[in-house]
Amino acid sequence: MEFQTLQLSVDGGVAVLTLARPPVNAQNALLRAEITQAFDMLNDSEAVRCIVLTGQGSCFSAGADLKDRPSAEEPGAFWRHNRHVRESFNAIAECSKPTIAAINGAAIGAGFALAVSCDIWLAADSAYVQMPEINVGLAGGAALLQGVFGKSRARRMFFTGMKVTAQELYRLGLVEACVPAAELMPQALAIAREIAAKSPTGLHYAKEAMRLTAVMPEREGYRHEQNMTHALSRTADSQELRAAFLEKRAPRFDRS
Repeated sequence: MEFQTLQLSVDGGVAVLTLARPPVNAQNALLRAEITQAFDMLNDSEAVRCIVLTGQGSCFSAGADLKDRPSAEEPGAFWRHNRHVRESFNAIAECSKPTIAAINGAAIGAGFALAVSCDIWLAADSAYVQMPEINVGLAGGAALLQGVFGKSRARRMFFTGMKVTAQELYRLGLVEACVPAAELMPQALAIAREIAAKSPTGLHYAKEAMRLTAVMPEREGYRHEQNMTHALSRTADSQELRAAFLEKRAPRFDRS
């Protein structure tokens, strides 16, 4: 499939989706629609087991394209716009495949939200994140910041628009790696290939368990993951994994 604002490649079960709207990968309606379309498509692709999201150039995404804001005079325009914004993030978060954000540069506002929507985060040492809505007359990002940072840091970022460097994100344990830019994609792809080698069925159940139990009370979450474990144990992949373990061989997941 051809995209106007994205680049997509698939190799060895790993899809790499690159934001490609120069110069700073600002998010307009088309980019958001294509992100939603791409992740929905990858969600159904048996050739893909893990997805890496990154940005073209030296910026991950500078956030929303302020030139693309809806008119306050058009009835329904803001509601429609906000729905499309939410769904571009939800398409990533709800994708059944594990996702990795390779944050190659600044991830600002909605750009930071794209990264946060992914399961695993790595950052180039030149990258930073920021929620500068206070400086451009907006108020989004409160829920996102409070889901990532502690109370004080989240509020300081929201009230001031301060930047947080990749080094600080790594110190706080929020990214898996803070590496020179040239090492970012090799490290992200190494993790993606390790994930892609796992049971496709197991990955589906694992992703669903992590996504749903994160928003459940602990008691209900534990019950839910036990039920998912029971369901997974009845699948062919689970039986193959047990057989491979007992026979001391690598598992084989036939999808032909």
